[in-house]
Amino acid sequence: MKLTKSTIAILTLLSSAAAAAPGDGETVSFGKAFADSNCAWCHGPSGQGYATAPKLAGQRGQYIETQLLSFKVHSRDNPLSQQYMWPAAAPLSAQEAHDLAAYFSTLCPEPANDGYSRLAPAGEALYRGGSPASNIPSCVACHGPNAEGIRAIPRLASQSYYYLKRKLAQWGEGYHAAAAVPMPGIASKLSEDEIEGLASYLSFVK
Repeated sequence: MKLTKSTIAILTLLSSAAAAAPGDGETVSFGKAFADSNCAWCHGPSGQGYATAPKLAGQRGQYIETQLLSFKVHSRDNPLSQQYMWPAAAPLSAQEAHDLAAYFSTLCPEPANDGYSRLAPAGEALYRGGSPASNIPSCVACHGPNAEGIRAIPRLASQSYYYLKRKLAQWGEGYHAAAAVPMPGIASKLSEDEIEGLASYLSFVK
């Protein structure tokens, strides 16, 4: 497999953070102090997020760390990322990214509950069973039965409907093309109704 320059940069930074990581308690403490000063403005004082900024509370640490480094090397390229997160991540060291990720992963997420309840059953059916007709696999296979995520695969449960809807639509608009397979191919096949259903369902999942 041929690695892109962005992928190599991310792997290098991740390795540096892992090698330099202090003890868990110290890491979380440093992450909290940094988050309180720099992240709360957009993501909320407890990382619960808003419609325009994602919930970070309870998110997988490895995923947060990888995404912060993706902002740093500009491989996560949607408009709001370019406007806000590219500048925010630019001065981050690998250790700071690691500390932030460790801190947010310890917080308890609260369901956004901002989707449409009438669309949630269809969204759950798609999440669990996929769509054979459209060659879309179930989301469970990667994100887990409760959308809890694993390692670098993100937690989707409890995320805001508005954020998820926008994020899923952006795959079809050509953003995040450098992301790991299979998401670019899968998400770009989703119809508007399927996106609405998935985003609604996931906003209610605890």
